[in-house]
Order: sequence, then C-alpha cells, then structure tokens
Amino acid sequence: MTAAVVKDGAVTSARDDCVKVYFRLEVDEDGWPPASVESLWAVDLGDGSVRVDNTPWFVRGVASGDIIRVEADDEGIRWAGETVQASGHCTIRLIVLRDGGSEVARRTVLERFHRLGTTGEGIERFGMVALDVPPEADLPQVKELLERGESEGAWEWEEGCVTAAWRALEAA
Repeated sequence: MTAAVVKDGAVTSARDDCVKVYFRLEVDEDGWPPASVESLWAVDLGDGSVRVDNTPWFVRGVASGDIIRVEADDEGIRWAGETVQASGHCTIRLIVLRDGGSEVARRTVLERFHRLGTTGEGIERFGMVALDVPPEADLPQVKELLERGESEGAWEWEEGCVTAAWRALEAA
C-alpha cells in the first residue's frame, strides 16, 4: 500500500516498507540549505543499508535509487553513511523564477522535464523543483533545457548528484 505524505507543501508517496533516513547537511555562509538535516524515504534492505526512494531537496551526492549504509542511534533514528552503490540517477534542483515560483510555474517546469524522461516534485516554500533524472532519460535534452531555461530567466539550477554520463555532456 502507498500513502501520500504532505510536508511543507510537497507531496511524496511512501510505501509501507519505507523508513526515514536522516542526512546531515552543511549549511553555507548564506544559510543555504535552510536546514541542517534532511530526511528521505528509503527501503530498508535488512543488511544495514537502504535504497533511497525519493529525490533529495538538499542532500548533495545522493540520488533516488542509491544504496546507502545507515547506522541507527540510541533512539532508533537511521543516519546516512556512505553510498554503497550508486543508482545511475541524477538529482537536479531548480529555483523557479518565472511567476514567482508559483504552483502553476512549478507544475509547468515538471511537465516540460517529464517529457524528457524525468520525474520530480515541487515545493512551495522555496519555489523549488527537484528532478530525478534516470539513466534512460534524454540527458542531452535535459541539460539543454536546463541551460535554455536559465538563460531565459525561467529558473536557476544546480547539480545535486550527477553521473559520469552527465559529466561527459560537458566534455562533448
């Protein structure tokens, strides 16, 4: 069974076999990200590791599907450790500038990228979209759209977690 979870205007889905995994974040001198910890849904693999089951808003170097080693503290909270196996997915984050990052603007951005094979979600509080870019997505077209939208002033974007295939686009 899958349940919808709404947190701070973002809707995610969590299956019954999902657990929360907590990641410590480094906050920069500008106060970004706006939290020191982010929790992600993950599937417990039963061997001290989990498979991340949603797209990070702020965690760097982690993507949906990655297998992460975890360690529970005295209160049973699972804290993320090293990545055991990368999924091949990329995490790309956008701050939507058009229309003040409204719900319609965020939804439009998600639809444009969805046509290229991505999934994602938006969060109202920051006018932000987090994209999960699987390896089978049209990577050159995703990157081209990101750059075009930025040059047109529609959004700013950053690479949260990228693969060798993504980095190879820069060399081409």
